[in-house]
Amino acid sequence: MECRPHCAACCIAPSISSPIPGMPHGKPAGQRCVQLDDLDRCQLFGDPRRPAVCGSLQPSPDMCGAHRDQAMLWIADLERQTRPA
Repeated sequence: MECRPHCAACCIAPSISSPIPGMPHGKPAGQRCVQLDDLDRCQLFGDPRRPAVCGSLQPSPDMCGAHRDQAMLWIADLERQTRPA
């Protein structure tokens, strides 16, 4: 499955605890990653500085849903379910 153009849900909805260039402390859930360009594409795609968790997220029908709003909700729910107590 290919990423949906202008979606970027996986670069906004989840928290990232590892450093990202421009975000040395990672990012909280719901915050847009600074590495997204104006077309909502990752500027670090294929770059070794890209956090491993970012590379592990692969588009799928369950995660992406029929549109961006569904993807944001699905990933946000996953974030809530996996948050440490």
